[in-house]
Amino acid sequence: MKYVRVNERIFAKTVRVVGPEGEQLGVFPREIALKKAEEYDLDLVEVAPQANPSVCRIIDFSKYKYEQEKREKEIKKHQKQAQLKEVRMRPNIDNHDYEVKLKHIKEFLEKKHKVRIRMWYRGREIAHKDIGNKIIDKLLKDIENVGRVDREPHMLGKTLVLVLSPK
Repeated sequence: MKYVRVNERIFAKTVRVVGPEGEQLGVFPREIALKKAEEYDLDLVEVAPQANPSVCRIIDFSKYKYEQEKREKEIKKHQKQAQLKEVRMRPNIDNHDYEVKLKHIKEFLEKKHKVRIRMWYRGREIAHKDIGNKIIDKLLKDIENVGRVDREPHMLGKTLVLVLSPK
C-alpha cells in the first residue's frame, strides 16, 4: 500500500472533507477538519492528495488500511503473469516425440504463455541444419492457428532458437 497521510501528517492548508457516511461536509482549513474528525472519534485520512483542494475522509484508518490491502490482493489475484516456457528438441527427433512436444507447445500457447523452442545440434548434426529447419517449418505450420512467431529462428552457438507467442 502506498503511503497515506493521516491526521497531523496532512500538509494541505485547506481540505475538502467527506464524512463517515460518505456525505460532503465542505471545504475547511486543516485544523477545523481535524476537530471534526475528533468529534466523530475517527481519523482524518487524505484519500486524494492530487485534487485541489485535497480530499480527506473521516474514517477509521486501520479499517481503511485493511480494505486497501484486501483490494490490492484481489487485483493481484486476477492478474495473469505470462511465463516463458521452453521446449527443447533435436534434429533427429522421432515422429511420436515430435507429436508429444507439439501437444505441449499448443497447451502452453492456449494458456497464454510464450514458448521458446530450442533446436539443439550435437556433434556433426550442425552440418545438417536443413534437417532442423524442416522440423521448425513443420512446427510453425502445425501451430499457425494457436500461435505466431514472436522472434524469428536464429542460431545461438549450436542451438537454433525461436520464440512463439499466443495469437
